[in-house]
Amino acid sequence: MKKKIGTFFITLLIVMALGSVLLFGLARWKDAGRAGQDGGSGAGDSASDASGEDASSNGSAGAETISADEIGIFPGTPSSNENADAASETEEEVLDPYTYRLETSDDGTVTFVFAGDILFDPAYAIFATYRQRGEQIEQCISEDLLEEMRSADIMMLNNEFPYSYRGEPLADKTYTFRASPESVSVLHDMGVDIVALANNHAYDYGKDAFLDTLDTLEQAGIPYVGAGRNLEEAVQPIYYLVGDSKIAVLSATQIERTSSPHTLGATEDRPGVFRCLETELLEEKIREAKEECDFVIVYIHWGTESTDELDWRQRDDAPLYVEAGADIIIGDHPHCLQEIGYINGVPVIYSLGNFWFNSRTQDSCIVKMTLSEDGIQSLQFVPCLQSNCSVSLLEGEERARVISYMQGISGAANIDADGYVTPTSAE
Repeated sequence: MKKKIGTFFITLLIVMALGSVLLFGLARWKDAGRAGQDGGSGAGDSASDASGEDASSNGSAGAETISADEIGIFPGTPSSNENADAASETEEEVLDPYTYRLETSDDGTVTFVFAGDILFDPAYAIFATYRQRGEQIEQCISEDLLEEMRSADIMMLNNEFPYSYRGEPLADKTYTFRASPESVSVLHDMGVDIVALANNHAYDYGKDAFLDTLDTLEQAGIPYVGAGRNLEEAVQPIYYLVGDSKIAVLSATQIERTSSPHTLGATEDRPGVFRCLETELLEEKIREAKEECDFVIVYIHWGTESTDELDWRQRDDAPLYVEAGADIIIGDHPHCLQEIGYINGVPVIYSLGNFWFNSRTQDSCIVKMTLSEDGIQSLQFVPCLQSNCSVSLLEGEERARVISYMQGISGAANIDADGYVTPTSAE
């Protein structure tokens, strides 16, 4: 009996000893876990000073810090420092759909290139020839000109047609254009960053084709101005942020100078273009843009076709837009070059002419503007030639001829041999 009792007590002592060891080990394990959790967000901080007084939050002066991963708690979970680093790496500036940020060049400038009318309708010579040439844009636009377009920070032109397979040509309209939605990729090939839709052909195939155009450009990632699903969209500028500066681009059309145009103007509940036959709304939108922006670009469809003479609406309206706050006015629609002017120091390119629009042989151009935070650093008229369904830069005598012609019709501007434009002293 005593032997059994002795054996029982010995067994009990062994169990108690083992229990104490286990409890001590568990306590150490928990302390290590707290040390790893508490130390994760301050791994670079001093744990204690020379006197041995506790300077950490784990209650063990001089204790080795063990991470949660090392002891198997929440394996793979990043520390708070790692979370902060990841957040800072992925944190990006959030912009609204109408605003884009541009990176400046080494000298703190950005470059805009403007061109005139283009046409992608395969029923007309220009795009039919493009297809015949293997759909290679280099076979239709010279490589040196493409380089100018593609190297610009922003390249803008007039998209004078809808993208759609739907709709019917508007009745009683002499010329109606329509391109396949797939051909929007040619804009990327050209280096185009933004298009104007405020013209007299965007609505050629009616409402459905017009809406398809907006969808197509949006899906292709090409911003547009001067048109929308309602008036609010149609008058909406596109904004570019450059450092601490903000640039606005607006577009409107006054062509089809009638109260019942083929190309419908947008209303509160109707899609259409931004019409400015009456100037007040465009003036208002320019003023609003100028209040929040450092530089305002107005790209406008105006003038009379096939003449280098300005019409009365161009002469009357340009000063209104300058007074409202436009910093440069870019015009198109006449399908030929017109003069460059200045109004109170603001350049007005009255017409860029056709760019890549038809098979005719015509003088053309791009206009290159370099901006800094102080405004326009340079403005350059770059002569081109549209011919045989192609467009190319001009050089030598032909380049000099076009510059001389432009100087002859531009009384308020000086255009030097390299095409750089400045106001005359009389302006």
